[in-house]
Amino acid sequence: MNNQTYCDEYAQISRRGFLAGSLNAAAGLLFGNQIAALPAWMPRLHLADPHVGPRGDTLVCIFLRGGADGLNIVVPHGDEQYYARRPTINIPRPDDNHADSRVVDLDGFFGLHPALEPLAEIYQAGDMAFIHATGSPDESRSHFEAIDLMERGAAANDYTGWLARHLATLDTGNDSALRAIGVGDILPASLTGAVSATALQSIADYHLQGHDERVGEMQAILQVLYNQDETLLTGIAQQTFAAIEQLSRIDTDSYQPNGRSYPEQDFGRSMQMVAQLIKAEVGMEVACVDLGGWDTHVAQGSTDGLMARNLAELGQGLAAFYEDLGPLTEQVTVVVMSEFGRRAQENGGLGTDHGHGNMMMLMGGGIHGGQVLAGWPGLHDEQLVGPGDLAITTDYRDVLGTVLRHRLNNPQLADVFPGYIVNDVGLAVPAN
Repeated sequence: MNNQTYCDEYAQISRRGFLAGSLNAAAGLLFGNQIAALPAWMPRLHLADPHVGPRGDTLVCIFLRGGADGLNIVVPHGDEQYYARRPTINIPRPDDNHADSRVVDLDGFFGLHPALEPLAEIYQAGDMAFIHATGSPDESRSHFEAIDLMERGAAANDYTGWLARHLATLDTGNDSALRAIGVGDILPASLTGAVSATALQSIADYHLQGHDERVGEMQAILQVLYNQDETLLTGIAQQTFAAIEQLSRIDTDSYQPNGRSYPEQDFGRSMQMVAQLIKAEVGMEVACVDLGGWDTHVAQGSTDGLMARNLAELGQGLAAFYEDLGPLTEQVTVVVMSEFGRRAQENGGLGTDHGHGNMMMLMGGGIHGGQVLAGWPGLHDEQLVGPGDLAITTDYRDVLGTVLRHRLNNPQLADVFPGYIVNDVGLAVPAN
């Protein structure tokens, strides 16, 4: 299976086609339907009251799509079986003086892939924690099914997303259309059903940038809507034009982040945009960012290669985001997760097949960081599950629920994760 098989499908509608026949889609979007049918540049947002915002932290959810290999991300270098099962693609021990690159030790048993070295300083500062042997109890090894179940919070017979349910159960008085964003063309499944959520590729998409023809085109779209109900839509049009004016003040071209530069890749640009929106105080409470390319069946590599490049992009992007926010990190929690881990044993293609248990990351000023939380199950034959996978000792909903309860001040976890009782993992400091 190649990396494209699990990617989302996108639909694009041309301006001419939209103007000719997509009145219903446009009206739906202006009334809260987030199925993206307007032209990419067409602003359709209103901003929050500057005195209304998150009750707790802004939550940034990063999903590693493709099943990231947690055993080569947070490496159990203290477990001899790790090296026995991965003679070719293992990450050398921290004390291996014969290796050019090796594990960045965290606690004497676990360490980071060297490509994630930028995160070690954040860990040592107490603002980053790792959870190992975590994941969904469902044993599906299908990308589509596993992602769907995880983003819905493993809720039976409920096809809304866990983040949508979180937003629905937490009334902050914030009615901004930027209350929740999914970076990209469409919303992730975790935001399915959210009343106020927007797919956003770039802040610059909402700048008219002096193009008079865009103004005329947008007015033509709105005029069609006015003909349906002028009284109702006048307020929406005013909000739209107000959003153009205010979002245009967010200078994307000359933006200079604090600290290191963001990587010149999609993930880096996405994290920079999220940082800009946080700083602009537009009422954003949740942001979802995807990073794909983790389906490493062949040629996975060790300290270099495909996975190492992906990890470098992830590590540099997270470190730049952390440094850019500065003191604002006290009000932001970042969660990194993936749909499942990889098989403990390397395969004949020098890669790893779909597995089960994995790792998660937490970053932010409200985290009991500087630790790896793991009820480590071990990698001996009798300790593995299924066809040879890492067992799960921490349900991913316990991690998410702990963050929601303590950092986002949402006690309604029974509604966010129906049918599941969240166990506090003790990694989040209660927010003021």
